Amino acid sequence: MSELEGKVTFIGGGAMGEAIIGSLLGKGLLKPAQICVSEPVPARRDQLHSTYGVTTETDNARAVQGASVVVLAVKPQVLEAVLSDLSSNLPPPALVLSIMAGVQIATLRDGLGHEKIVRSMPNTPAQVGQGMTVWTDTASVSDTDRACAQTVLEAMGEAIYVADEHYLDMATGLSGSGPGFVYLLLEALIDAGVHIGFSREQAQQMVLQTVAGSVELMRQGGLHPADLRNRVTSPAGTTAAGTLVLERAAVRAALIEAVDAAYRRSRELGGG
Repeated sequence: MSELEGKVTFIGGGAMGEAIIGSLLGKGLLKPAQICVSEPVPARRDQLHSTYGVTTETDNARAVQGASVVVLAVKPQVLEAVLSDLSSNLPPPALVLSIMAGVQIATLRDGLGHEKIVRSMPNTPAQVGQGMTVWTDTASVSDTDRACAQTVLEAMGEAIYVADEHYLDMATGLSGSGPGFVYLLLEALIDAGVHIGFSREQAQQMVLQTVAGSVELMRQGGLHPADLRNRVTSPAGTTAAGTLVLERAAVRAALIEAVDAAYRRSRELGGG
């Protein structure tokens, strides 16, 4: 990732906005003087300024003056007011990068009167630099702008570009909602450890490391999960007995249906 140039304005200084700011500064991609955050809550403005040394604002239109990148990091519920503030006030060369869930490019383009737009779907692990973001853009976004967007989004973890916006609804179902499904599984495994006799602290440590180690083993080995599962499943052994219970309970099918339900709900919320 290369260092970013110009001013980057964040409309919204919540958890996800702060995650991007912290990652960009921590990796040396931006200097504090390059960042402006427009945030209505005084305590958040004070915290962001004291922690990161960034400039803060209360006026959205003033915040975007001279910006080369404008990151929309507000709740969709306040979108209408934000679009009203920014319409006709965005610098024509500015790249608008939205991380708002469910807000379509057409809504942003019409509300802002602006063509250079990137829409992205990050997930909550972005808050610790381990996010997964799927993103797309309009035809007006140049190769230089696209590289800039990739740099910003990769500061939060991994980022995948897709050519069509409908993939973002799919990403909402898989990587956006996915952490919720993972936490449910983690909770169940921890409860199982407590059920058979471990303390909750011991069970949590064991589950977290088991999952993290399994993911890392798959990353490094590049093997299909079925191959790795077969390696730990001895004939008539303990893993085989436990896997049979999971298959009888249709856990695999339930996970597939959960992702599909989240995807379909994302389309409904987005009007698709």
